[in-house]
Amino acid sequence: MNSAVQKCSLSATRRLLLFKANTKVTQHRLFCRGASVGFDKTSGATIILCAGMGASVAALCAGWAYDEGGPVKCEAPALSRISKEPKTGITFPFLVDGLTFVGAGVRVKYGFVKVYAVGTYVDPVLLKGMGPADVDKALLDPGVSKTIRIVMNRGLSVEKYSAAIVEALKPRMNGKDLEKLEEFKAMNPPGDLIEGSELIMTIRGGDVMMYRTAAGMLGIIRSEIFCRAMCDVFYGSDPVSPPHKTEVIKGIAAL
Repeated sequence: MNSAVQKCSLSATRRLLLFKANTKVTQHRLFCRGASVGFDKTSGATIILCAGMGASVAALCAGWAYDEGGPVKCEAPALSRISKEPKTGITFPFLVDGLTFVGAGVRVKYGFVKVYAVGTYVDPVLLKGMGPADVDKALLDPGVSKTIRIVMNRGLSVEKYSAAIVEALKPRMNGKDLEKLEEFKAMNPPGDLIEGSELIMTIRGGDVMMYRTAAGMLGIIRSEIFCRAMCDVFYGSDPVSPPHKTEVIKGIAAL
């Protein structure tokens, strides 16, 4: 749909198009809750701007918009779309932290134990239209924003989960910033992860990983080496979940 993220179901005379944040427009008297709205002179469409949310700003128009004639229902069907990882049946929402779902896969140990499902979220405006080589570079680049959502398919102690992530990260860090591995382990409170536990990592800015534990605790690790290694764990030549990487590349190609 060109540069529009999602078209709302309105009459042709009052179409709402949700565009990337900070699109240059002239302000117009129409608004959506939590957003500012302008009028695109070129297309004649009213558009909604949600600063700071990247391309997936449609999340803020899942309610009512208003103009001088009264309320106008704004329906964005894509927002309610749920994707399912086929091997585990674990579901992934369309949006997480303002980024858009592009693919999921399963992490398997010992050839048959389905430990968790993992999905990736990106800014579609940044990656849309990229060739395969550029997509590979973007996935490995910690400067390109991405969210990694892990959902447990079985119970596992936090210690074993943390140890497995650290085991994958350490050889990729080439002996540098290894204290960040201890920081990561310390961010995970002791206890057990249960089936359905969710852990979210958002990598952005080149050297920042924001981490949300299964207990809902938030933390930040600042290290380009750590963040680059984490990208390699999931998107490198030997990813922890090859099906996940494959589906993410397919999803980005389809943007």
